[in-house]
Amino acid sequence: MTTKQELRRAIRQQKHTHAADESTAIITALLQNEHVRQARTLLLYSALPDEVPTRQLIDELMSQGKQVLLPRVVSETEMELRCYTSRSDLAVGAFGIMEPVGDIFYDYDTIDVAIIPGMAFDLAGHRLGRGRGYYDRFLSRVPHVYKIGVCYPTQLVDRVPTDPHDIVMDCVISV
Repeated sequence: MTTKQELRRAIRQQKHTHAADESTAIITALLQNEHVRQARTLLLYSALPDEVPTRQLIDELMSQGKQVLLPRVVSETEMELRCYTSRSDLAVGAFGIMEPVGDIFYDYDTIDVAIIPGMAFDLAGHRLGRGRGYYDRFLSRVPHVYKIGVCYPTQLVDRVPTDPHDIVMDCVISV
């Protein structure tokens, strides 16, 4: 049985370059997803180099009049959500991630969809994060939110090892 650490190491060693058409196909699938289309408030992420880029998706959702939220790391264990209004709302934050500097968002009950990155996913919706638990802790507080995992095909695996505190995605979108 593969451990979380072993799977993280295997995914990192792949060092695949992802074609732009893979990212475009994933963004298109997200925009066509019924939950995303109906959502008014969405939690997204600012992508790291090995994650599906979200800039195009964020811009499109904003042009549709949707409220976009982005996480900001505030401690070793917690993140907060900030309202995104434009690219000028971003500054380099924890782990070199572009993080929002806009207003803090507290109205968690209004979040409809969370689009979540991961190092790996399986078809059952299990997610392997980077090991700090930021998303699992946050998502455990908002069980009503529809959770969509996004990844490249090389990050879709047969089985992700899980722990009881791990939050399962409602669906996973890859190409």
